[in-house]
Amino acid sequence: MNAVVVAVSIVLLLSLLRVNVVMALCLGAISGGLWSGLSLLDTVNAFHQGLSGGATIALSYGMLGAFAVAISRSGITDVLARSLVNKMGSTDEKAQRWLKAGLLTIILLIAISSQNIVPIHIAFIPIIIPPLLHSFAQMKLDRRLLACVLTFGLATPFLILPVGFGGIYLYGILHKNLVSNGLTIEPTDVPLSMIISALGMVVGLLVAIFISYRKKREYDLVPILKVEPEHVVINKKAIIVSILAIIASLSMQLYSDSMIMGSLVGILIFTAFGVVKWDQTQDLFAKGINMMAMIGFIMITASGFAEVMKTTGSINDLVGAVSGMLSGSQALAAIMMLLVGLLITMGIGSSFSTVPIIAALYVPLCMDLGFSAMATAALVGTAGALGDAGSPASDSTLGPTAGLNADGQHDHIWDTVVPTFIHYNIPLLIFGWIAAMVL
Repeated sequence: MNAVVVAVSIVLLLSLLRVNVVMALCLGAISGGLWSGLSLLDTVNAFHQGLSGGATIALSYGMLGAFAVAISRSGITDVLARSLVNKMGSTDEKAQRWLKAGLLTIILLIAISSQNIVPIHIAFIPIIIPPLLHSFAQMKLDRRLLACVLTFGLATPFLILPVGFGGIYLYGILHKNLVSNGLTIEPTDVPLSMIISALGMVVGLLVAIFISYRKKREYDLVPILKVEPEHVVINKKAIIVSILAIIASLSMQLYSDSMIMGSLVGILIFTAFGVVKWDQTQDLFAKGINMMAMIGFIMITASGFAEVMKTTGSINDLVGAVSGMLSGSQALAAIMMLLVGLLITMGIGSSFSTVPIIAALYVPLCMDLGFSAMATAALVGTAGALGDAGSPASDSTLGPTAGLNADGQHDHIWDTVVPTFIHYNIPLLIFGWIAAMVL
């Protein structure tokens, strides 16, 4: 059996058994390395080499967590939360349904905007979502639905919108790797080739909203009120400072392309104006790191896992084995390439990191089988995106969990990973295959 298959299977099995994702990734990487024939020392060295690639991400999320705690202390998010709680108690059931629909729409639009209009990715989640948990509980809103809404907003825009993170994925990564491996295709054709696949994500979201999670779900208010007290004194000065800090933080992040610098500027503004005392910064960072550290550790470990998989050479072997089974059939080739992309991305956790790995192997194979340039782009782009939603190590799932599990009532695997895998990866497989056949 191929080492990538072994490693990813171990990661997924252990994660489903509720073993910590960091431990699952470590054990999966070691098992895959040893299975491929690498010595234990070589496997560990490759793993260590990959860890450095996640250090910046880890520090970014730790700093972001501290900034989120500072914002929550200002009370700005409590203004919105308190307004929603009051509305829930003063409106009839029909009005509450409209309020629920409006809230879901706003969250979806914010998530989509975080990828392009204001490209802050998951940075908004630990700031906006925890204060709203009380309102969600009063609405009896299933958090698995919220996870699907957030993941849709994080993952779908970069498939079709060539701005922000979408510009990076579609032009900077996908088109660049297609062309460098011998495919002739215009940059503007790449987003068009991904439209059918993106429709699969839309179908998955509609199924989650109107079928899977339309029923009410109960949550305990006690742990919610412990992390987000309802009776918070609103300080107008603190709210003004928090608005200034958010604007300055966003401006610095867009200018420097650094989440670390953006969060640092925001924290400095809070401390300079006295919303957070200088001697409280230790506690601020401790709570912020506690909130976001798991995301950072998982991303670091996933970088090590990816490096071991590359070192084994098993990804090339896997694609080679698949190509030998195709017998010239485009239909079979399309589904097999998509499945291999799903397997690789589920382990690595990043579409952006998967495309360069598979493009060198898929593009020549697609050209030999007679796929059009648009179909090849759809196959490579979709194969890279598959698994991002639904991977235990993807920021598209880790981000929603960081916000929804602030009170400990939302499980990363069973309440985020499994729902997003079912509602997005399965439709993406089907629609990606259709795109390869019709383009």
